[in-house]
Amino acid sequence: MLRDEPLKVGRYEFQSRLIVGTGKYPSLDVMQRAHEASGAELVTVAIRRIHLDDPSGKTLIDYIDRSRYRILPNTAGCTTAKDAVLTAQLAREALHTDLIKLEVIGDTQTLYPDTTQTIEAARELVRDGFTVLPYITDDPIACKQLEEAGCAAIMPLAAPIGSGLGVCNPYVIRIIKERASVPVIVDAGVGTASDAAVAMELGVDALLMNTGVAAARDPVLMAQAMRRATEAGRMAYLAGRMGKRLYASASSPVTDLIGSPAP
Repeated sequence: MLRDEPLKVGRYEFQSRLIVGTGKYPSLDVMQRAHEASGAELVTVAIRRIHLDDPSGKTLIDYIDRSRYRILPNTAGCTTAKDAVLTAQLAREALHTDLIKLEVIGDTQTLYPDTTQTIEAARELVRDGFTVLPYITDDPIACKQLEEAGCAAIMPLAAPIGSGLGVCNPYVIRIIKERASVPVIVDAGVGTASDAAVAMELGVDALLMNTGVAAARDPVLMAQAMRRATEAGRMAYLAGRMGKRLYASASSPVTDLIGSPAP
C-alpha cells in the first residue's frame, strides 16, 4: 500500500490535506460539527470580519478548539498591499501565529486578486517573518513570482470564490503544480465532492474550501464527503491512473494465455 507524506507548509506539518473556513455557516454549532467531520487540522479565519459585539463577550475564535485546530488568519477584505500587511501584523499579535493567508482583492464582483498588490504584500510579509500562503489567480507566472518571493505555498483559485464551479482550468493547475517546488493548494471554487477529487487527482497538495461546505443543505454531511473525496483524490493521484484510450481494451484478453483458444 502506498504511504503518503504529511503536508508540509513552511515549518508546519499536517496529516489532513483539507483546509476549511469559518464563514457562511447557519450557526456556530453547525460550523463546529462540520470542522470535526472534515478532519481538517487548519482552519482559516477572516481577521477583518471578526465581530467583537457578541453579548457573551466571545468572538469567532472562541468557537474554534485551539488544541485541535491551528488557525490560519486571512486578510480577506483587503484591497491594497498596505492594508493586507497591517491586517497580517494585527493577526500575528492577536493570535500568536506567523501563518497568514494573503488575500488582496482587485475586483469586487469576481473577487479576483490584484496580482501586483499581492506580490508586493507577499514580499514584505516574508521579510517580516510570516509564513505566507497567497491566494492568486491560476496564472503560472504569478505563482512562480510568489514562490520566488519566499511564500511557503501558493494557492491558485480553481474558480471564483463561492462560485462552486469546480476546477475550470485543470491543465493550467497541472502546469502550476509541475513547476512549483512549494505546496500548491487549490483555493476557491470547489462546490462538491467530485470537484475535490478532480482537484486532488491533478496532483495538488491540498484544498481550501468554505462555501462548498457551509452553504450545503447539510454542511456536516458535506464536510464528511469533502474529507473522503480529498483523500480518495490524493490516493488516486499517488496510485497513477490508467492511460486513456480511444478504443476498447478487453479486461480479460484472449492473447498470451496458456494453450490456444478453442476453434
